[in-house]
Amino acid sequence: MDLLLDGLKRALEMIAAGDPEILEITWRTLRVSLTAVLISTIIGIPLGIIIGLTKFPGRKLLLVFINIGMGLPPVIAGLWITIFLWRSGPLGHLSLLYTPTAIIMAQVLVSLPILIGLTSSAFQEINEKMMMQIKALGATRLQFFRILLIETRVAILAAIIAGFGRVIAEVGAAMMVGGNIKGDTRILTTSIVMEVSKGNFDIAFALSFIIMTIAFMITFCLTFLQQRGRKA
Repeated sequence: MDLLLDGLKRALEMIAAGDPEILEITWRTLRVSLTAVLISTIIGIPLGIIIGLTKFPGRKLLLVFINIGMGLPPVIAGLWITIFLWRSGPLGHLSLLYTPTAIIMAQVLVSLPILIGLTSSAFQEINEKMMMQIKALGATRLQFFRILLIETRVAILAAIIAGFGRVIAEVGAAMMVGGNIKGDTRILTTSIVMEVSKGNFDIAFALSFIIMTIAFMITFCLTFLQQRGRKA
């Protein structure tokens, strides 16, 4: 209990003092995680809609791979990104390994299947009679998709929340492709692992309180948007 209280006290002290390193790591964590979620959302939602609404050969097999991807261990994602970005790899000439961009790529790889899978599931659950009724009423293609997005907004925002939760807590892939380099690729999760390995549990707890606060605030905002307009 004393360790938890000391960690909370240390976190408040570090934030109140405006510790430049902590602020830098926190900002980098936010920038990397939110960028990864944004990219996954831009790619994943449209793909999920297409897969959920259309039928084509190999669709079931594709959904199997997407569901497998939803449970993909982050270290596997980190391994594949490392192979592609390695000096002798296909993208080695870009020199992206051990950069924040590499971390973003790894986080997109672990969150994208979640966005696609949950979105496609939501659209597969839409009543076909309702879709036929919308078309029968003369709705344009844009109006049709707008109505479907409104109907599935709760599920879509749940997918975004799940994707964000996956990337903000990710550590294995970030450590592998980023290298936890001070001042460059160190984020909150990799910092916590490093401090624990050094026996600095008070600092580790302080960093954990910071990342939990960030996760709570962003998840709260997304949940508020999700539930807005719904009856209690």
